[in-house]
Amino acid sequence: MDAQYAFAVRFRLDPDYEVRVEPQVFETRMERVAAEPGEPGWLFFRDNLWRGEIGDRDHFRELTADALGVPVDSVEYRALETDREYYDALKEEVAAHLDLFKADSTAEVLNKYLGSSVEVTD
Repeated sequence: MDAQYAFAVRFRLDPDYEVRVEPQVFETRMERVAAEPGEPGWLFFRDNLWRGEIGDRDHFRELTADALGVPVDSVEYRALETDREYYDALKEEVAAHLDLFKADSTAEVLNKYLGSSVEVTD
């Protein structure tokens, strides 16, 4: 199974020691490996996303800055990129734990947290 969350990150370099860089601001793609459904960390989407957007932008920007070691201006969620096997396992795990999402169906959960931002490859 293979899955990762993809983000667009805009960060800046603030060099010390009388050094200048041009440009100072860069955009890049960041991927975060998605935990296997049911394993620790699998609820990342529930805890951080809402309708295909980052729920708490300031908090997530700070987490990203800590992870990358540079000041981050913005982070945008792009998609959960996954293969069919992972996506099916995720749906099964969600269905088994609907109470964690306060939802009545798997489709409701996926829409509530991921919106239409899921890319499944076969």
